[in-house]
Amino acid sequence: MNNIAKNFITTPYFAVVGASIAREKFGNRVLRWFQSNGLDVTPVNPKEEIIETIATVKSIDELPNPAKTALSIITPPKITLKVLENAKNIGIKNIWIQPGAEDEAVIQFVNNNKSSLSVIFGGPCILVDGPSLLQNYRREEGHL
Repeated sequence: MNNIAKNFITTPYFAVVGASIAREKFGNRVLRWFQSNGLDVTPVNPKEEIIETIATVKSIDELPNPAKTALSIITPPKITLKVLENAKNIGIKNIWIQPGAEDEAVIQFVNNNKSSLSVIFGGPCILVDGPSLLQNYRREEGHL
C-alpha cells in the first residue's frame, strides 16, 4: 500500500463532498461504501439536511475535525478546485479526487501543493480500490 493511500484510509474521519440523495449517483454510492464499512463519514451537500440517515454539513468548513478528516470529492472540476483550496486553508491533507472531478486546473493545483496535500487522483474510484485498500489496512493492524 503506498503512503498516500495509507494516509487516506487510516484517517479517523471521512467526508464525501458531492454526496447525493440519488442512490444511483456516485456521490451516494461512495457515501454508502464508507457507511457499509463502518467508517465515520459525513456527507457534504449545501442543499440536503440528511443523506442516507446521516446529518450533512453544507461545506467542509463545518467539519468538526478537519485536520483528522479525509475527503472524497465527487464534484464538477470547478467546484473541486474551490474545495481543494478550502481544504488546504483549513488543514485537510488527505484527499481522493474521484474520476471526472478533475481537470487541468485541478491537476495543476495538486501538483503545486504536494508539500501540504496528499491527493489520490487520475486513477480508479474508491469503489474500485477502496475495498482492497481497507482490507490490507485492517489486516496490517490486526483487525481482520
